[in-house]
Amino acid sequence: MAGSIPGNRATGKEQEVTTVSGTLYLCATPIGNLQDMTPRVVETLRAVDLIAAEDTRNSIRLLTHFEIRTPMTSYHEYNKVEKARQLVGQLQTGQNIALITDAGTPAISDPGEVLVSMCHENNVPVTSLPGPAACITALTLSGLSTRRFCFEGFLPVEKKEKKQILEELSGESRTMILYEAPHHLVRTLEELYEALGERRITLCRELTKKFETVMPTTLEGALEYYKSQEPRGEYVLVIEGKSREEKRQEEILSWESLSIEEHMARYEGQGMDGKTAMKQVARDRGVSKREIYAYLHREERL
Repeated sequence: MAGSIPGNRATGKEQEVTTVSGTLYLCATPIGNLQDMTPRVVETLRAVDLIAAEDTRNSIRLLTHFEIRTPMTSYHEYNKVEKARQLVGQLQTGQNIALITDAGTPAISDPGEVLVSMCHENNVPVTSLPGPAACITALTLSGLSTRRFCFEGFLPVEKKEKKQILEELSGESRTMILYEAPHHLVRTLEELYEALGERRITLCRELTKKFETVMPTTLEGALEYYKSQEPRGEYVLVIEGKSREEKRQEEILSWESLSIEEHMARYEGQGMDGKTAMKQVARDRGVSKREIYAYLHREERL
């Protein structure tokens, strides 16, 4: 072992089957400001046997700054499966390994998720050393609702899959968080505007750095701005979800396109009994159950 690792939680009854294995440490690294590196992460990176890094050329500068001399190996998108098997094998021999990404928390929009999954499949202990994450940092700066949110990461490259994701997001009521590269930003804003309509959005870039930028605007406003200003740096997009009232109005319009008989049939086709279906139809249409009952039984009175 390279040294004593602070806060190693690989003890207790749930770890009995893995006492021979080393532990995988997910170490969050700064997204810009080096002062955000936690003392626990520094100590752990010095103490483990090996550091798996997304890009060793970038990480060497970070390790040099903190005088960390632990050996490194590359672990990235293009070797994530084969290399994960190799790293799990080393962990199973008792080595402790730290995983770091270029910036932020490993396994978030990152190949680290494959390694973590493989560790769990092989009963190898995994623990996370919390720290910076661009998605959470941007969310807290956005001025939009933080109570409920979803993280989408980068939109898919494949057109059909992207279209499907955008359709799903169009009905999302939670605050949405996406990542985007500068050369794709305008196109993504256009696609979001087309799929979601006008929404509030906060664009964040250079987070925690000297020229940190937080831009609250709308999708239309963002498009207008970036069609004349060249996007620079990696972006985090925080987008307002659809309001519940807006969703409710859309549902009402949707139900109004159906006859009451068709509306009833839809719920009964889902397995509801007549009484329950009638109650749900009345709720959807914003009327009393008595009115639905009277309509459905009108012919009996004739």
